Amino acid sequence: MELEVAQVIAAPPALVLVRDSRLRAEVRRIAAAAQRALDEREVPIGRHSWAAAPLVILDTAAGQACAAAGYLRRIGVVLVTDGEPELSDWQAAAAVGAELVSPLPDAAEKLVGKFAEHAEYRHGDGVVIAVAGAGGGAGASTLAAATALCSAAQRFRSDTVLVDAAPLGGGLDLLLGLENATGPRWPDLVVEDGRIAAAALHAALPAAAPGLAVLSCGRGGAGRLPTEITPAAIHAVIEAGRAAGDLVICDLSAERGPHIEAVLDSADLVVLVVPARLRALAAAETVSSYIGARNPNQGLIVRGPAPGGLRGAEIAEILDLPLLAAVRPQSGLTARLERAGLTLPRRGPLRAAAGAVLSVLSSPVGQGSR
Repeated sequence: MELEVAQVIAAPPALVLVRDSRLRAEVRRIAAAAQRALDEREVPIGRHSWAAAPLVILDTAAGQACAAAGYLRRIGVVLVTDGEPELSDWQAAAAVGAELVSPLPDAAEKLVGKFAEHAEYRHGDGVVIAVAGAGGGAGASTLAAATALCSAAQRFRSDTVLVDAAPLGGGLDLLLGLENATGPRWPDLVVEDGRIAAAALHAALPAAAPGLAVLSCGRGGAGRLPTEITPAAIHAVIEAGRAAGDLVICDLSAERGPHIEAVLDSADLVVLVVPARLRALAAAETVSSYIGARNPNQGLIVRGPAPGGLRGAEIAEILDLPLLAAVRPQSGLTARLERAGLTLPRRGPLRAAAGAVLSVLSSPVGQGSR
């Protein structure tokens, strides 16, 4: 099974969800004139397809269906109409968050402008990785943090943002030894109008290394509830990083809920961490199905030890996922985490796993091993 991360490497076509045949033909004509490729589909579509497309063009019927399905609001949505829009057209546009209502054929130039604005690939575009575990204690948080440290050390992007999406996990700041560092955590973050500035995040958040900002969950206590992360807030953080050209790494651990679904909808790659044990493999089958329902772009990291002799290639075959790496345990890691927080050794299994994740994003599709 090939790892479908083509959107990291080349610009995907504009997504067209137009039911009306006359409008669809008009959109094709305009796209041909603008030399833009189209991906024509019918509603419903996968949420990842909705989130990943550079531009979405729909008509009123498709707009109503997308709004009813609860797709996340995003930039780059255009609603086209056959002639001047009526009240129902404007209502559908508002419901789906369209930034332009374009009556065709009269407003063809405006649609051409949207093709130019949203459909061209920009080398500064950010990349979003989500790291999930096959059950608690799989090592997803450690891999997410290690990949972020590796990215910062390599200057994979000018900035890396590590996002803690696991309110019950104790906080990534504690994992990285940043528990006393100043800067906001999720409970301190205020997202206005569904938007946030990446530059403000970079400047305010605690730094685990040069170019690595960490947005951690807070810690509860007697009488205090864990951090609540809303889908809108985490979507705003992710899209701010993407727009700024950052590498955004989200630690999902074993969490579930609406905010996790928002991350899966936006991620370019979801890495599933599976310990090489039979029960973890059984859990991974369920977790992979849950992820795949929202995002097809999964890769697998298998973590030793393997007390029953399970091999990484066997686990990859059972799960039908690309194997990015199978690594042995990192010697002394637990003690080091307790003393001073995570640091990335110059070599070893943890660095190898982090490097394998990053290599997927800089290599042609399908280069991951099986």
